[in-house]
This record gives sequence, structure tokens and C-alpha cells, in this order.
Amino acid sequence: MIMKKIFGGIFDNEVHVAFLRFGRGQYKNKYLLHGKRQAKNWAVKTGAEYTNFLVRSCLGKIDGYVAIRGVIVSTLDLKNEIEFEIKKVSNFQGVRKYIIDIEVEPSKILDLMNKYPKGFFALSFKGEGFVLKIKAKAPKNGKPGKDDKKPVADFCSLKTEDRAIIDELFFGVGDFQEISISHEIDVTDIIYPADIENLKPIEIRELAKRKGVIKRDIDVDGIIKMREVEFVA
Repeated sequence: MIMKKIFGGIFDNEVHVAFLRFGRGQYKNKYLLHGKRQAKNWAVKTGAEYTNFLVRSCLGKIDGYVAIRGVIVSTLDLKNEIEFEIKKVSNFQGVRKYIIDIEVEPSKILDLMNKYPKGFFALSFKGEGFVLKIKAKAPKNGKPGKDDKKPVADFCSLKTEDRAIIDELFFGVGDFQEISISHEIDVTDIIYPADIENLKPIEIRELAKRKGVIKRDIDVDGIIKMREVEFVA
């Protein structure tokens, strides 16, 4: 999971891809999380940034076919790559949305996610011990925040009995009754590749790294905590 990796000092390709959409500037209220302990499970709500992580984590728990509905968003033409029925395809300014409402083997979705990690898989489904609901739309592009009004974590909703997912999302916290987490991403510099003069513009964009600071604000059962980490991703 992106934030756990960053705060653990891991800056791999998954983290790099996640940060490609950020330019210089401050981005407030990103990677929003809210969690509440219930009698037999946890109720979690998140921002759009956690979509692929939640879909991948939950699909990995299913044996056999699963009923899935939602949208796959990509700038690439995936029609010949998707090995299941597509209900509808839309294309606006190069952003393609593949609407699905099917029963499918989880492996077919997971294989597609592995092959196209930049795709956005806003899919809703349920299985033993969990229910995952995600808004079937593309996420908003990252832009520096100018409004201090705090948005609500409501893009993804998960009810789960799986402590492993909770520990991954709310790493470093431990037990809680109710928790809210937000992040402020401050990109202070763009580090371009050394051989920039030999690269195409799209290659420069793909290889350039973001440098800056992330602040993680945590409200756990009314106790406020803050962590901060530098990053190059």
C-alpha cells in the first residue's frame, strides 16, 4: 500500500506511478481514511487513492466466480486485452471508461491489474467476510489545494472482518474504536533524468521523480498524532 511503503522508506515503481500525477505544490487532504470498529467487523471509508489496493486485496480472497460491477478507467485501448464482457465503452478526451456488470474469475481482473498498473479499477463486489463498494467513476486529477475545507472519505466503502487489511491501511496505529487519517503532500521539486536531451517528452514525464514531504495527520479515538516523512518517488 502506497502510504505504508513511503513511511517505511520503500520507493518502488508502484509508488513512482502513483506520484506521476503530482506537479509542484501542496496537495491537502489526500489519501483520506476513516475507520470504525464494529461488533464483528470494521467499517472503512477511503479516498479514491485506495481503490486499486482494496480491489486487489479483496479479489485475492475469492475462490470461483464473483459478481462485479463498476468501471475500469484507462488512457489505453484495452478492448483486446479484456477477457470478459464489456457492457459499454466511453471515450472522452482520450480517457476510456469500460463499464462492466458480470460474473468473472478474479484472476482475469487481477491479471489485467498486473499488466496495466496505471489503470483505475473502480469495482464493487462482495465475498465471505467483506462487502466492497466503490463509486463507478474516474478520480479527479491531482491539483494543488487552495481550499481548506476538508473533503470526506467516501469514494470507497469497505466492511471487512480481515484484520490484515485494517493493519495495512492504518499501519502503526494498533487497536482503535474510530480513526480518521489525512495526508498533505508537498512536492518541492521535480528531478528529471540525467539524459533528458535524448528522451521524448512522454519518456521524461514517465521517468521524472517527485521530491518533497508528506505529513500524515491521525485522529485515533480523539488523540491527535502527526508523522512526517521526506520522499523521492
